[in-house]
Amino acid sequence: MKNNKPTFIIGIDGGGTKTHAVITDRHGNILAEHFGGPSNFQIIGLEKAVETIFSLIRSCCESVGASTHNLLSVACGLTGAGRVGDQQRMAEGLHRYARKKKSPLNNIIIESDARIALEGAFKGGAGIILIAGTGSIAFGKDEKGRILRVGGWGRVLGDEGSGYYIGKHGVTAVTRHLDGRGEKTTLTKMLAGKFGFTDQAAIINAVYKEGFDLASVAPLVMEAARKKDKVCTLIIEQAVIELAEHVRVAASEILSTTRSKVKSKVKLAFVGGLIANRTILSELLRKYIQENISLVSMIEPMASPAYGAAILAMRAQSKV
Repeated sequence: MKNNKPTFIIGIDGGGTKTHAVITDRHGNILAEHFGGPSNFQIIGLEKAVETIFSLIRSCCESVGASTHNLLSVACGLTGAGRVGDQQRMAEGLHRYARKKKSPLNNIIIESDARIALEGAFKGGAGIILIAGTGSIAFGKDEKGRILRVGGWGRVLGDEGSGYYIGKHGVTAVTRHLDGRGEKTTLTKMLAGKFGFTDQAAIINAVYKEGFDLASVAPLVMEAARKKDKVCTLIIEQAVIELAEHVRVAASEILSTTRSKVKSKVKLAFVGGLIANRTILSELLRKYIQENISLVSMIEPMASPAYGAAILAMRAQSKV
């Protein structure tokens, strides 16, 4: 017979390709974890995202022999949930779906994926995460728990150093090469081979009519830079400078609020496909930061974003 006393907490990290859920006890000990499909409601729609999330909630409960009645709180950090209105819409949708399944949820917290990544990286402590994937942003938290952000303006106004930024500059370099206005680059041949970009018409049609994903070119730019292509190397070097500036500004802001007479360094962790793994971009960025920004010390993330969501849920419960 199942105990109906609220005991457990679930943290969920939902993205465009997969969703990760962990269930913990009230002290933060991970008891089980599960993975599911995408849950970016901005792309797949609210209903499908809710179905994915609720399925993982149920799987987590079954892993510990519990029901949703045993949950103190569920916290979800979702791609595309940075605005309050979207967070409310997602929470309401999840509440409705859970009631429909006769498994109501008491407390639901919806946050952005960046917010839970920040909490997970430092297990609730202070620090900065630099995120570089399709977009780019630095999220930081000071010792008082104040949250700050640098960047995150989107591909039209910002996202400097991101996959989109690198890909766009790569394609631009190819157009200049084809025109004779720019230096020769091996990227021209690479794009022709992978995407069929053999001439102006092919590129214009793909970018302006077919919605070609410019960020998909970033891996090719990094590959060419790794092979010493001069044009692509300069693109990566500029991306490094742009990303490092996010870090410098965030670290300066956090240290300006520190009351201690002895200013310790701010912890920094890399998040996102472009820099969390070993790439030429991450290698050059680490080297650049170590040589030019003395305000930070780089560490590997201490826990997953899903666990960061659980931390938010635990913190919310402690205030009740």
